[in-house]
Amino acid sequence: MDKALCQLSDQIDHATQRLLGTARIITEPDLRAPSLLPGWTRAHVLGHLARGADAMRNVLVSVRTGQDRPAYASAEARAADIEHSASLQASELVADLAATAMALRTVAKQLPDAGWQLPVRVLDSAPFPAAELLTRRLVEVELHHCDLGAGYAPADWPHAFATMELAEPMRSERAERANCTRAAEPLAPVRPTAPYRPNQRLPGSWLGTR
Repeated sequence: MDKALCQLSDQIDHATQRLLGTARIITEPDLRAPSLLPGWTRAHVLGHLARGADAMRNVLVSVRTGQDRPAYASAEARAADIEHSASLQASELVADLAATAMALRTVAKQLPDAGWQLPVRVLDSAPFPAAELLTRRLVEVELHHCDLGAGYAPADWPHAFATMELAEPMRSERAERANCTRAAEPLAPVRPTAPYRPNQRLPGSWLGTR
């Protein structure tokens, strides 16, 4: 990866960590409540993000191996996979979200520099350089994190993302979230963290131990 792609990868890592931090505190009833995306629950939004990571990983594997591996089998299969993901229990969905994000990260780190310039496509999109997948993933994570309606809003975006030059339709999608006035049901109160005890094993972060 060149310097610009490394910076994008780092931004995705931080955005994913923030997303998982939110996802982990969404309880079952809140997970089934409507998100800020019409017709989708919060579970649908998280399921979409997990399946989106799978799709981008498929594309990058195709670039690396030279074998045709479409992002999605079809638009219908994509919709069915999101519905299935949305039916998972909260702990399963968070684990799926983390695992698919890490799998995408691993393949991206292994891709040869020349591969990032090769044209790819997702479903019926026009071809675009593979490097654009990283921008698309960052946008997807930041915008859909807001769509959860779970306390993360455009005001929480890092300056680097809020001011990033984006192509359409990503630029308009970011502006739409920034100007959104819809609100979702507030989350149930979060249970206080258990007090630390000596020799207690602490949970690790997405990328390793804290």
